[in-house]
Amino acid sequence: MRQITAGLAVLLALTGVSACATADRPDGSAVAVAATGAERLITLTRWDGSRQWNRGDLAGTTVSDGRLVFDQGVATTTADGRSYDVARWTSPWVEPGYAFTELIASWSATTPRDSWIEVKVRGRDGGGDRTSWDVIGRWTSGDQHLQRHTVSGQADDGTSVAVDTWRTSGLLGYQVRISLARRAGASYRPSLDLATAMASRLPSSAGATSEPGPARGVVLQVPRLSQMVHTGHYPRWGGGGEAWCSPTATSMVLGYYDSLPTPRRYRWVPDGHVDPWVDHAARMTYDHAYDGTGNWPFNTAYAAPLAGKAFVTRLRSVREAERFLAAGIPLVVSIAFGRGELDGAPIGSSNGHLLVLVGIRDNGNVVVNDPAADSRRRVRRTYDRGQLERLWLEASGGLAYVITDPDHPLPKPGAATNW
Repeated sequence: MRQITAGLAVLLALTGVSACATADRPDGSAVAVAATGAERLITLTRWDGSRQWNRGDLAGTTVSDGRLVFDQGVATTTADGRSYDVARWTSPWVEPGYAFTELIASWSATTPRDSWIEVKVRGRDGGGDRTSWDVIGRWTSGDQHLQRHTVSGQADDGTSVAVDTWRTSGLLGYQVRISLARRAGASYRPSLDLATAMASRLPSSAGATSEPGPARGVVLQVPRLSQMVHTGHYPRWGGGGEAWCSPTATSMVLGYYDSLPTPRRYRWVPDGHVDPWVDHAARMTYDHAYDGTGNWPFNTAYAAPLAGKAFVTRLRSVREAERFLAAGIPLVVSIAFGRGELDGAPIGSSNGHLLVLVGIRDNGNVVVNDPAADSRRRVRRTYDRGQLERLWLEASGGLAYVITDPDHPLPKPGAATNW
């Protein structure tokens, strides 16, 4: 199931990955909180709200009602032969407190009509030397004007891009730059609600299985959807079936929040297609350069305006994931496994797969909605805690899509958490 993990093929070859959190200081600036656990060094920095956006450098952008908004063009660029006005925002330098080897950015944006955003990142080493800016992706909420895409490669000065993941040889700091572009002369205003950047350095081994925690006995009623019923749908967006586990998992969480897109959004899907909102999600998350729907931040960027907030992070254990389940928040997680490594799975193996964590049995085993099942009624499964945790942590470093709505706020992070 190649599509589901945009950066997973790379992650499998690395020695480690993981995630961390931010907290808000009284002055509103973003504070990076490094998390440590079995040498899992992880830092998520978040810009969310007026005070945090104003901590960055505004160039043609303004902050209004907590959003970063296009105000006036400060540069021009071209895409597909068309001219665009560009405004920018550049974050302050962020230093997680260790030499990180990966970074994943995510965002929530609105891009009306012929507008889009571009996300870049650059780093700084211990001597103060800076890398060049690398493009993480060009993204738009539609696909009528620009094809959203990433730019893999860009291998220079010790850094490179693997679809949605920025890899480094070990840097101490980074900056994020977001460009907002709109058709030259237009008056509509693309904007951002949220941006995050997750830096990490992790071991390759998962370590000992975590003990059951606060979600023991909790099973969230997340609707069950099968990716396999879409086999053969829309080859230009991956072809359904094995290629659509990520948009199917994302759609399950949106359905849980009663936040699926309205029927007019997927009216282009022919009558008779089961769960047409999955076809729509696949189209709206498709990465035209990667040639798949498994780009991690493209999925959370699709989900965020529908539900409320969404971002990509990494967690350190199933026990840490239980804090979200106890708060009523299901998680989309990325795993990989070989034959015989995941008892009860609907498929024999996968080099990358996304499913939804929905609960914990009384004995600590993990309840999931696995979209690889061949029908809705077979989607709900229970997996051995130790097996699933190892496959999750060692394949993707504990990567998760965190999608929330206003009725389900994030659990309180505490002193050192990943959100």
